[in-house]
Parts: sequence; structure tokens; C-alpha cells
Amino acid sequence: MTYIYIACMLLCVICNACTQRKCSESYEQTLLTILVGDSGVGKTSLLVQFDQGKFIPGSFSATVGIGFTNKVLTVDELKVRLQIWDTAGQERFRSVTHAYYRDAQALLLLYDITSRSSFDNTRAWLTEIHEYAQDDVVIMLLGNKSDMASARAIRRDEGEKLAREYGVIFLETSAKTGLNVDEAFMTVAKELVSRSVQLPVEPRFHLHDVMRPENEPSACCSFS
Repeated sequence: MTYIYIACMLLCVICNACTQRKCSESYEQTLLTILVGDSGVGKTSLLVQFDQGKFIPGSFSATVGIGFTNKVLTVDELKVRLQIWDTAGQERFRSVTHAYYRDAQALLLLYDITSRSSFDNTRAWLTEIHEYAQDDVVIMLLGNKSDMASARAIRRDEGEKLAREYGVIFLETSAKTGLNVDEAFMTVAKELVSRSVQLPVEPRFHLHDVMRPENEPSACCSFS
């Protein structure tokens, strides 16, 4: 009953927010993206960095159920609204988050580069995604907390290898410094917009375009 209550309350909030915004603004598209991953990997911090451009250390408790925000982006001169849902990573909330997978157009799966368990658990998350989400959902694997290099437990090439295995996009990000945060969401938005115009025969992103060292200019990409 608790899960049903949380889900129903959220739907009411979303419907109310969407109705109010549509009254004052118009968008070409609304793109639905969900953040998933173990508790503590930095999903909420990543979302705040993207939405507000800042990092607030020690200010967030574990997300309960699911929360969301909206961000307006311009992609190829097209004005779109990216609606981003931030999900709880705890096991007891999985039945709530599963219900939202089927409507997601993109899923950003985070792990903490300082936590081996969060990386190992990405396989279970990917299994859930393939079970509950749409077949054509865009999936991005994000190794978060790249600013904590001295405590790194997961090498970059391990993330790249896992992404190649599952055929998903990969980036390392830092919610603290903002490294690759905007690039991650923009890559997803561009891919979704391109699909809405014409479904590509092959993915339009390429690995060498997206991944970059921390000190080099950014670009976007994926795996073939």
C-alpha cells in the first residue's frame, strides 16, 4: 500500500506540474529520462548539478520513491523539455521504480567509481532495464565521482568494457566538478531528437566522440 500511495502521489504532482507549464510555455517535445543505480552513487547530486549548476555536499538524504525535475534544452534549434526522474536505489523501492521504466525514453545508470559493489550491481540493473523498459530505450552508463581519483576502485577501461558488452553509451562524470554532466544529458537528448525525426539504422553516437580525459574539451558518442 505504501508503494501504491507514493506512486499515486507522484503522478498527481507530475500531472499538475505539466499542466501548469503547458499553460505558459510550449515545447516541441517532452523527453522522459530516468536516473537509476545503487543508493549513494550520486544520482540526486548529478541531477542538481545539471539543473542548477552547483554541488551541495552532504545535503541530500536517500531519495524516497522517486522525484523529478524539468530542464528546457535546445537541440538542433529545436526546443525540448527534458523531464528527469530521480529514483531511489534501495531495494525496498524497486517495485515503485519498475513501474516507470516502461514509459522512459532514456535511462542513465550510475555507479560510483570508488565502490566495487555499485559497479558489480550494474549488471542486475541492466537486467531489470531490459525486462521492464522499452526495447528501443536509450541507455547510458555513468561512472560517477570521477573527481575522487585517489579512492578509485573501478578503472575507466572496466566501465568501457561493460558498456561495450551491453552496447550502451559510457561516460565518467563528476557531480562535484560538473565533468561530463551536461554532456551526458545533451547526448541523450540529441539521440532522442534524432530518433524522433528519423529512426537511424545504426546508433548516431560513437565512443571516440563522447569520452574524453578530464583536461580535454568535451564531445559526444557511443558504441557500435
